[in-house]
Amino acid sequence: MRSILLIVGLALGVATLHAQKRKTENILLVGWDGVRWEEVFTGVDSALMTDPAFTKRSGGMRSQFWNDTVAVRREKLFPFFWSVMARDGQLYGNRTIGNKVDVSNPYNLTGPGFTETLVGFADPAISGNNKVLNNSTNVLEFINKQEGYKGQVAVFAMSNLFDYILNKPRTGLMISCDTDRVDRPEPEFRLLNEMQELGPRPFGERPDLVTYFQAKEYLTLVHPRVMYLEMGETDDYAHAGSYDFYVSTLHSQEAMIASLWNYIQSIPQYKDKTTLLIACDHGRGGQIKSQWTGHGPQIKDSKDIFILAMGPDMPALGEVGTDTQLYQGQMAATFAQFLGLHYVAEHPVLPVITTMFKK
Repeated sequence: MRSILLIVGLALGVATLHAQKRKTENILLVGWDGVRWEEVFTGVDSALMTDPAFTKRSGGMRSQFWNDTVAVRREKLFPFFWSVMARDGQLYGNRTIGNKVDVSNPYNLTGPGFTETLVGFADPAISGNNKVLNNSTNVLEFINKQEGYKGQVAVFAMSNLFDYILNKPRTGLMISCDTDRVDRPEPEFRLLNEMQELGPRPFGERPDLVTYFQAKEYLTLVHPRVMYLEMGETDDYAHAGSYDFYVSTLHSQEAMIASLWNYIQSIPQYKDKTTLLIACDHGRGGQIKSQWTGHGPQIKDSKDIFILAMGPDMPALGEVGTDTQLYQGQMAATFAQFLGLHYVAEHPVLPVITTMFKK
């Protein structure tokens, strides 16, 4: 494990933070599988866009997303990030200007990455994507045990790996992933359950669009205070070597995030009381263009990731250009702190990202 400062929780517990009068009452955390920081901060990659081995529709991609200027190019691909979030939030991970975000685990894989995000450190027990129940306390179960949050945490994910990462049998969290039906009587869920059962599964798991609408309907009808939404088709298209479908999916899913955020702002429980955080589980190859389809310990730069955030307790720093180093595992303690909770566990917990909070 890389040498980084760890804050060790001595016991399970919680302390209310009085340093600031917080406005955040709800959290939306988006886990975005295998998205490269390069596209987020520099837009479409011209080398991959023009390589017929990876892009079959280069003309269409060029007309829709290309511009010689980086600032224009990235906003074409991610209009919500580079208008709303860049104005009102914080974007970390542009390595071209020295701002770095890394995974702290040595594996650069999905299981270790999402585990690190949710338990708050590089868990040595999780080295791959094997479906093994994780014994480490995670921040979602921690929040679910706190007063006012019992039954108020919901997880919607493409992959059933999350049943294991979050140890569903032990934690009892509300988790809907892959083939899980949402066991509610509303007609909206009956329709979504049928769509899930009858729809195509090109990568062997349910499409992200179904997961997204399940999460949105659950938010509408149940109003959870904490929601975790994971989308994974970006990683699948990248592994398949389809840069055009990867880029198209990035653009579409950013629009989903924007739509969900705008919907949240229309609901009194959530409006101006919700913090949004977006992060990926790992990066991908980038320095060697042929490695963009992969990730793992053999591809060094697949440790490079990003964190995007926005909320009522956050100073609007926009694109953070300071020469600093953050780690994926800092997410857990950070989003707990937005709720006024101090996340501690029986294992080490990486420190809060202090720049996300107003002084």
